[in-house]
Amino acid sequence: FMALAPDWRTLRTLQTSLQHAGIDIVDSYVSITEVSEYAKGMPEHMLQARLHPQIPPEGLNAFCFYPMSKKREAHANWFATPYDERNEMMMEHGKSGRTFAGRVAQLVTGSTGLDDYEWGVTLFAASPDVIKDVVYTMRFDQGSALYGEFGAFYVGYLDFIENVL
Repeated sequence: FMALAPDWRTLRTLQTSLQHAGIDIVDSYVSITEVSEYAKGMPEHMLQARLHPQIPPEGLNAFCFYPMSKKREAHANWFATPYDERNEMMMEHGKSGRTFAGRVAQLVTGSTGLDDYEWGVTLFAASPDVIKDVVYTMRFDQGSALYGEFGAFYVGYLDFIENVL
């Protein structure tokens, strides 16, 4: 399962409680909400929505989480690519994502220095097939196709902890 909270202490307490209940923690991922450098110029209310997202989004109970980084290889180094080119690729990526507006909500979190990958991406939709469609579509964007490195994908349905335990 996946647990989200506004502070790490709450999550650590949950993890300890689960372990004391005899539940093995097989994986974890640590990241925090952030605003991308490519979101400069967005209206303040949109920036605040990225920093303090409303979770879970109403009616979007299927989720997918995956970590990702950008490549640093000789033939494909995201961070050696000029900012304007990276920004253009991110604009293309955003345009692809907006075709799913209203059907998919995303939460992008930063994990540089906190975990093995640089970002965590969580997608919410009414069903897993919509998530599959958006991931399939966006993998053809230049920024993903040339520079994306992805970890394991975790898929499930949202529910409140009192309904799960």
